[in-house]
Amino acid sequence: MLRKILGLTVAAGFAATLAAAPALADSIDDIKARGTLIVGVKADYKPYGFRDPSGAIIGIEPELAQDVADKLGVKLEMVPVVSSNRMQFLEQGKVDLMIATMTDRPDRRKVVQIVDPNYYSSGTNVMSQKAAGLKKWEDLKGKPVCGIQGAFYNKKTQEEFGAKIVAFKGTAEVYTALKQGSCVGFVYDDSALIAQLQDTAQWGDYEMGLPTIDDAPWGLAVRLGEAKFAKLMSDMIVGWHKSGRILELETKNGVANTPFAKAMHEKYKNM
Repeated sequence: MLRKILGLTVAAGFAATLAAAPALADSIDDIKARGTLIVGVKADYKPYGFRDPSGAIIGIEPELAQDVADKLGVKLEMVPVVSSNRMQFLEQGKVDLMIATMTDRPDRRKVVQIVDPNYYSSGTNVMSQKAAGLKKWEDLKGKPVCGIQGAFYNKKTQEEFGAKIVAFKGTAEVYTALKQGSCVGFVYDDSALIAQLQDTAQWGDYEMGLPTIDDAPWGLAVRLGEAKFAKLMSDMIVGWHKSGRILELETKNGVANTPFAKAMHEKYKNM
């Protein structure tokens, strides 16, 4: 009987403690109270996120981030991230939202909450000197190929096609290494490579000669369990596709409208 009474007393005390504890605020409430939305974006991935001559981060994804801040009625703060730290920044609360060219994969959905529908898509290709004569992926066998740390396609390029991956933290280092002949090519998202090759003054002797593989959607993300924020972002993505906002930003940033963006606009424009 004494044990039962003690047990009930402890349980009652625990319940009272829980009742007295303040409920965890939703991140949207936190953002509005702070007056600032903090978004992780790329700063080395033209035209999706890069620095202008003044050092400000601009591009397609920063403009999408601004849309979200405007929707919430707060200021926007952008934090530059790279492939190897973007999910950790979100997990650790260093950013509220991540819009950073991240491919949507099942293993990543276990770490962060990737929001449906996807907002963008790209495939994998290699940018190389025309003189290298790369025409098929098997041509990479035994050759050094530049890559970005944390990019999922590094492993495939190495294991399936026999390339020797030389990984760098950011694209600036990769492009320098490519110019210096340290790598035969740069394996990366085809959308970014296409945009880079448009700068013929810098890259007129380079090409994307291989067929694009592994076309994969990109997902923006919030922290796991952020159901209200995820719903807001899902509605915003649908709105971007419905209005043609993604198509507009591609055109504004010198990117030919991608098949994914056009298909998603057709899907949602009459909804």
